[in-house]
Amino acid sequence: MVEHIVLFKFNNETTEAQKKEGARRLCELKDKLPGIVDIRAGQNYSTRGKGYSMALTTRFRSKKDHEFYKPSPEHQACVSYLKEVGLVDSLAIDFEIAE
Repeated sequence: MVEHIVLFKFNNETTEAQKKEGARRLCELKDKLPGIVDIRAGQNYSTRGKGYSMALTTRFRSKKDHEFYKPSPEHQACVSYLKEVGLVDSLAIDFEIAE
């Protein structure tokens, strides 16, 4: 299994509604792309986020499934939407889950 974690930072003009819509679109990828075991996205509520206000966690069956996800048109449409509404930075980490 592979865990994919992304933190998102937006500009000051990005609304909470736009961020929630971005999270919703990301979560819908589970129904559109094979290999996604679980996907969650939501808004940060703590003061420790260092400007990152939204997070995504996605669990894949394999590295191959993760590699398929990244360039897929469905995923790229989500990325385009996030950029359109003011995404200024993201931080991602991917790792194999120790079992």
